[in-house]
Amino acid sequence: MSSPAPAAGPGRRERVILLVIAALLAAAVIWLRGGLQPQAPLEALARRSPDLSVALTNGTPTIVEFYADWCEACRSMAPAMETIEAQHRGKLDVVLLNVDNPRWQPELERYAVNGIPQLELFNASGDAVGRSIGARSSAELQALTGALMAGTPLPALAGVGAVSSLEPADSGTPVAAQPDAATMAGPRSHG
Repeated sequence: MSSPAPAAGPGRRERVILLVIAALLAAAVIWLRGGLQPQAPLEALARRSPDLSVALTNGTPTIVEFYADWCEACRSMAPAMETIEAQHRGKLDVVLLNVDNPRWQPELERYAVNGIPQLELFNASGDAVGRSIGARSSAELQALTGALMAGTPLPALAGVGAVSSLEPADSGTPVAAQPDAATMAGPRSHG
């Protein structure tokens, strides 16, 4: 006599039910988190950015944006920055540097980043020609971009100004001492 076959029903049925529940839970988590989204515009643009040293030496005007992922103003400017980068690819470099990345600390200090978003504007020779602090509308970004590409003076916008050299004036008067790093507000302070 042969022995009866083992019961396959309850163990297999439980595994299938557990698999279905796990799949439903995974789908619910994905749905609650906003679905399978592509990279955020800031992150995508930052990944496409040329290296800053390359951008400043390749003969094209450059816009450098100091940003953070948590910065609402930076996120609101991201679509316009993406459009500018796409429209002028090869004729204008758009470089994004995240203030939360320790790799960019020397640049944060060099450009005295004290709030974000901060744009540093460079002509085709890599010379600093201006700075923009604060959120910019698409039209303002287009105006800044147009002036950089045409080599004309920057538009007169609130929060936009030319940068000055830290060299002593011709009169021989020394430049005022820079503030101590311990007393300066950090880029995350929005100070």
